[in-house]
Amino acid sequence: MTTMMNHPYHLVEKSPWPLTASLGAMMMTTGLVKWFHLNTMLLMLVGLMVILMSSYQWWRDVSREGFNQGCHTLKVMKGLRWGMILFITSEVLFFFSFFWAFFHSTLSVVMEVGGHWPPTSILPFNPFQIPLLNTIILLSSGVTVTWAHHSMLENNHSETEQALLLTILLGFIFTALQTMEYMEASFTIADSVYGSTFFVATGFHGLHVIIGSIFLFVTLIRHMNNQFSKDHHLGFESSIWYWHFVDVVWLFLYSFIYWWSY
Repeated sequence: MTTMMNHPYHLVEKSPWPLTASLGAMMMTTGLVKWFHLNTMLLMLVGLMVILMSSYQWWRDVSREGFNQGCHTLKVMKGLRWGMILFITSEVLFFFSFFWAFFHSTLSVVMEVGGHWPPTSILPFNPFQIPLLNTIILLSSGVTVTWAHHSMLENNHSETEQALLLTILLGFIFTALQTMEYMEASFTIADSVYGSTFFVATGFHGLHVIIGSIFLFVTLIRHMNNQFSKDHHLGFESSIWYWHFVDVVWLFLYSFIYWWSY
């Protein structure tokens, strides 16, 4: 007796990657605590390596399911799109907590920080120097990634590749400039609530820029291997959505934490 699959859903095979990624995350966070208190990075680096290897192989399996096996039907792609939308929504709420802490400290300034914002002895960054340059760079990267998407829709392989390369380059320049800014900072994360909110908010955004750049790099490799078409490029769309999210968050960071606090 034979059975037929008469539904459009893709039932995934058993996969070890959720388990290994969870173990890697536990090792990395435990390793961070160990690094802070015992000044040893070994466990954190092992956990980070496990996460990266699990992510690579998990991405590889999903790519194979969609490109080689043809398992990503329209119904499956709709579910994946909603998954990405909900993930970005969770990231928005993640940054919302940082802005909540920032505005709570800014709009009800206490005497312990000098009765005004920024706190006494804090010399904030000039928003019209590196922060403004980084804003221009990220906005430009939003233009180039949109150019890449339109080139994909027009089946223009070479322009899509060029636009993706340019976007990744702009992301790298942004990260390099932010690293220079941190090295030249006159305050640290331990310098009052201003230092804490500044470095946590901008630091996590910088981490998201790095993750987004890796996401786009993986997309570029897949595009060079002809794994996308104008009608089937969900992974490409997801990387674009994520990059635009990074752009929008930076606009809020620049407007309030850099410019408004200056």
